[in-house]
Amino acid sequence: MSFEPSRTLSETPQAAANALDGYFSIKVADDVFGLSVTRVQTIFRIGSVTRAPGGPRDIVGLVNLRGKIVTAVSLRRRLGLRPEDGGAGSLAIGIEHGGEAFALLVDEIGDVLSLAPDTAIAPPPHIARGRAKFAAAYHRIAGRIMPLLNIDAVFDFSEDS
Repeated sequence: MSFEPSRTLSETPQAAANALDGYFSIKVADDVFGLSVTRVQTIFRIGSVTRAPGGPRDIVGLVNLRGKIVTAVSLRRRLGLRPEDGGAGSLAIGIEHGGEAFALLVDEIGDVLSLAPDTAIAPPPHIARGRAKFAAAYHRIAGRIMPLLNIDAVFDFSEDS
């Protein structure tokens, strides 16, 4: 699965030297986010999910990733969007956070982008507080605003208990 989001890539050696780390473009519903490539351990399809009752609604369940049991988290649910099934065949990104392994469910993964510092913008004032906490920064790319995921917020379930 791939998609071609509009993108701004560093075009000169000087711009490349000033570019930020690479970011995967990921799609969730109609939204596109940036996720630092340094946070991604693997990209995989979920084989099966063992439901874990009693946890936050954003946790889909437990999945086996190369013999290791990891917690599957729906990014759609975290963002307050219409939830997906979250079952076998779902696309997931393996991420380690706080010493724990997670599978972050997304709809699509696009290209790796090199964001130039001059594409950074201030947080748009219309973003709802509950949604804004999931963005570490914002970039304007070809007329579209792309938030960069705040992984700390994505995996902080303390407010959900």
